[in-house]
Amino acid sequence: MRTHAQAVVIGGGVIGCSILYHLARAGWTDVVLLERDELTSGSTWHAAANIHGLHDNTNISRIQHYTMQLYRELEQETGQGCGVFQPGSLYLAQTEAREHQLRLQAAKARLYGMNFHEIGRDEAERLHPLVDFEGVRCIMYEPDGGNVDPSGVTAAYAAGARARGAEIHRFAPVTATEQMPDGTWLVRTEKGDIRADWVVNAAGLWGREVARMAGIELPLQPTEHQYFVTETIPEIAAIDRRLPSVADRDGEYYLRQEGQGLLVGAYERDVRLWAEEGTPGGFGHELFADDLERIEENMMRAIERVPAVGEAGIKRVINGPMIWSPDANVLFGPVPELSNYFCANGIIPGFSQSGGMGLMAAQWITEGEMRHDLFAWDVARFGAWAGPAFTRARVRDQYAHRFAIHFPNEERAAGRPVRTRPVYDTQKAMGAVFGLNYGWEHPLWFADAPGTEDTLGFTRQNWWAPVGEEARALRERAGVIDISNFAKYRVAGPGAHDWCEAVFANRIPAEPGRSCLAPLIGKRGGIAGDFTVTCLAPEEYWIIGSGLAERYHSRFFREVPLPAGTVFESLTDSHCGFNVAGPESRALLQRLTGASLATPDFPFLRSKRIEVAGVEVTALRVSFTGDLGWELHCREDDQLRLYEALLEEGRALGAAPVGSRALMSLRIEKGYGSWGREYSPEYWPQEVGLERLVKLDKPFLNRDAAAETMGRPAREALRLIEIDHAAAEASRADATGGEPVFHEGRGAGRVTSGAYGYAVGRSLALGFLDGVAPGAEVEVMLLGRPHPARVLPQAPFDPQGARLRA
Repeated sequence: MRTHAQAVVIGGGVIGCSILYHLARAGWTDVVLLERDELTSGSTWHAAANIHGLHDNTNISRIQHYTMQLYRELEQETGQGCGVFQPGSLYLAQTEAREHQLRLQAAKARLYGMNFHEIGRDEAERLHPLVDFEGVRCIMYEPDGGNVDPSGVTAAYAAGARARGAEIHRFAPVTATEQMPDGTWLVRTEKGDIRADWVVNAAGLWGREVARMAGIELPLQPTEHQYFVTETIPEIAAIDRRLPSVADRDGEYYLRQEGQGLLVGAYERDVRLWAEEGTPGGFGHELFADDLERIEENMMRAIERVPAVGEAGIKRVINGPMIWSPDANVLFGPVPELSNYFCANGIIPGFSQSGGMGLMAAQWITEGEMRHDLFAWDVARFGAWAGPAFTRARVRDQYAHRFAIHFPNEERAAGRPVRTRPVYDTQKAMGAVFGLNYGWEHPLWFADAPGTEDTLGFTRQNWWAPVGEEARALRERAGVIDISNFAKYRVAGPGAHDWCEAVFANRIPAEPGRSCLAPLIGKRGGIAGDFTVTCLAPEEYWIIGSGLAERYHSRFFREVPLPAGTVFESLTDSHCGFNVAGPESRALLQRLTGASLATPDFPFLRSKRIEVAGVEVTALRVSFTGDLGWELHCREDDQLRLYEALLEEGRALGAAPVGSRALMSLRIEKGYGSWGREYSPEYWPQEVGLERLVKLDKPFLNRDAAAETMGRPAREALRLIEIDHAAAEASRADATGGEPVFHEGRGAGRVTSGAYGYAVGRSLALGFLDGVAPGAEVEVMLLGRPHPARVLPQAPFDPQGARLRA
């Protein structure tokens, strides 16, 4: 066994072997994989191993398509069979909502050149004569769908890695991982110790236990999962080809051919958690006792759709463990609080994602950043607030609703609330409907009656009209928006200015009371973050950014050492905030403060520490609404007092509480981008209109990468689009993000954010377009169907920003 390695991968399942293979393929040949037992021990060996390409997240779709293509290449490269069967997959829609989902995926497939399209019932019956298609609204076909052999795929990754110089050690359980003073890791095993630059935790069912060796708690929880295989079915034995798999997600089961029978699996509502206190160390190739009664309802729906299932005997039942994160996505990427510790844990569709996951891990480890934005996978999306109780509740919910449609704007209630602010009960009594943002409850909108819940769908829902009232109240009078979930940081000391200059791409003000908008640049020159940086005093700065990305951004902040005597601290937990905006916002606030808010005394992008209603606040003259307004940040203990004063004084002016759904509409009326949608490491400054905020004549984090990308022509441009809402579908739905855009018959781009602009009376969308100028007529695939739209030359609300600076 080697004593030194560039990376040690812990876990010999399909994901660990894929990461090892891709690291070696990237040129890191001094890499080692350690497996506690045999390869595939854990969840890999008993997986159903279905493969499919389409996903609601476009980048995950790309990952899955890469994986499906890779298996054939692996077979040719290694000579090891992967057991690839690709007879295709049939996707059935029994409801209007599922039809909308499938049509949208088909539109995305057309945009990205993926093979997924609608077929008629006659064609579907020819492809799979055992299926009764009665009651099916539409049928999509994915010709490359199918399944693979779990052991074969894992062995192929292992063979490919070994051929490039990687080592694999079976029966070598890791007993400890210790980080050394120089940042390297000491990985201890019974066979000897390895000093490694990187540790990769791909330990599957034992991901929690391996993480604890490094002092990390991962939000993971295993469950039982069952599928069964039938005896030979004569109709299948008589067919000289393999039948396509069936994705009947409205029926909550999956079905494919196995041998000359059928494999049927289910995600039942009666969930069984397993190993809540920790996965047993000696567990390996064991299975749980059969319990088919638990999935009886799912089985009956499968039998109704494919009657041959009910006529065949059951050959075997697999009831084995699988391990989940709270949102059913992998916990992926470097742990922000440690150096060079990489996670790849909680993978559910492992055989659809293994290749892409290995590729992305290798890119991140060897190059410093992935080429795709996959924040949906990032381990940093959860913090310490995602404890065992929350994780168990969410995993139960995710498992039971595995095949449910995840609608736009959907908020699931399981495990909540986790973190609340002092105003929570007051807002709840006012009818607030809450969303979850990095553990915090925050108001999405305000209903007439407390206890109101969101309805779900791709069309306009019960919140659409009330959100319009909130948006119009702010535009016409004033609104109070709770922005406590924004991330807030303080940097203080003699090196505070120099540190901010070294981190952010814009020039940082040195004069107290001045603020600037400051991009954070990623390793490849894209937009890793956007912040408001404020000089409060000669040696004190406040930084405000995305709350959802606080742990993600901490990776970047840690890359720049703090100067001697300078401190950096997060204020997100200890401080709260409100945005008071609208044409009457000055009048409202002026009633509560003795400080002058007149523009000559308090111009745009300025800040002051003032008192409002007797509460000391840090006031910034900025507003994400694009309207006249101030952000007021106070200590958490003062939040309720400030909120009540703002609403009480605002009542006479017609001011109203405003939620984040209305804020989405307001920002889109102004064409403002948002982190995680329009701003991400994938997009260059000049593509999102932030190039003027990147000062290449000064040093800052990843400056060379920014100079390189900004020296190239923009690949696409962020544009504001107006959808013709006179069309039938557009009169009852708005874009939400992900919808493809076509221009003159070709794929031209995609929507990143969408909303109805209540103040301007237009259905609007922000998106990236390639080679489409303002004024051009385009088609937006709303609900998966083409709708006429036009690229706007400027924002429809206050394009010159006069109200913002009034």
